Amino acid sequence: MQILFNVLHIVAAVFIVGPMAILPMTAMRALRAGNGAQVATLAKSSYVFSLLSLLVAVLGFGALGVSDPKDNFSFTSPWILISIILYVIAVGLSLFLVVPALRRAAEQLETGATTTDAAGAATSATDESTRSGYGAIAGGSGVVALLLVAVVVLMVWKP
Repeated sequence: MQILFNVLHIVAAVFIVGPMAILPMTAMRALRAGNGAQVATLAKSSYVFSLLSLLVAVLGFGALGVSDPKDNFSFTSPWILISIILYVIAVGLSLFLVVPALRRAAEQLETGATTTDAAGAATSATDESTRSGYGAIAGGSGVVALLLVAVVVLMVWKP
């Protein structure tokens, strides 16, 4: 049973958490290209994969529950506790910073509105959305990716 939970946990991590980390970076390319529909689709996909990543956590808890008692793993093991905290922060950033920023950028691109800047020059929605949301998407998704890498290192290293 332990091997089954470990395999399910790792497979789910690869196929669910991987896209959760990569899709926002793909959305930045679509944002630069001014493709609002693609940004909206990638925002929805990022949201779904972020929620699905909870399955990885549940399978991890299952693997921990059926682990060999001689390994002496528990929720209070520092590497497990730190991994859980980093994961919660990563999912929170994804759901409450990156996905909303992607949605706003997609909405701005899809409306195609032209605005006027302080100097009186017309700017397109592509320019405006790139300036207003790109930093939040890039920074947030970068931090999420780094946090998830830290979780993987802790899971493999088990200090």
